[in-house]
Parts: sequence; C-alpha cells; structure tokens
Amino acid sequence: MIRFPLTIRQAMTLDFVGTGATAVLAIAAAGFTAGLTGLPEPLVRGAGLVLVPFLALVLAMAVRPKRGGVIAVIALNIAWVIASIVTLALFVSPNALGYAFVIVQALAVGVFAELQILALRGEAKAGGVFA
Repeated sequence: MIRFPLTIRQAMTLDFVGTGATAVLAIAAAGFTAGLTGLPEPLVRGAGLVLVPFLALVLAMAVRPKRGGVIAVIALNIAWVIASIVTLALFVSPNALGYAFVIVQALAVGVFAELQILALRGEAKAGGVFA
C-alpha cells in the first residue's frame, strides 16, 4: 500500500513552524506589517495573539497526536481560511500587498489543513497512530 509521505506529527510540525513564524511577525512587527500592507495594526497584532493558544494545540498534536485534537486543528485551519476571505471581502480595504499578504497566508493555512487531512487518512489506512 502506498502511504502519504508525511506522518501526522510531521504535518503538525510544519504547521507549528509556519504558524509560529507568522505569529511572531504579527506580534513583534505589527506596526511595520500594517504600514506595508494597509491592514489595521490592531488586526495584525490581534491575529498574532490569537495564534498563540492555537500554537499550543498544534505543538501538543505534533508531540502526542490524538485524533480529536488533530481534527480540531484541521477545523481551526479551515475556519482561519474562511475568516481571512471574509475579512478581506467585508471588513478591510488593504493595499495590493495587503491583499496578497492575506491571500498567501490563507493559502498556506489551507495547505497545512490539506496535509493534515492526507496524513490523518494515511496513518489510519497504514495502521499508524490512529489505527
């Protein structure tokens, strides 16, 4: 049987690294990022702060995955993508770089969710962590 090349631990670790970098950038450089993108500074900083408890969950699932926790991470990632699109459509009017910034990060989060879904299915089929 061909198995998806990433384990759920690896998929969660990728999410943790990418999301952690985004959170640090959003919190530490909110003013700079807002100035470049035309996004409101409180939105940028708030988004970074919201990611902190999420990062704790992702790290926990990277270290000791539990099916329910993994599904929660996937659901939260999908919710983030939706919220990003809704925010652009209804609540902010950034410059072109701001639109690109939000769209690219939403796409990255969508990729994390897809990798996690595929890894979850692969592990279940292969008799891995969740068998």
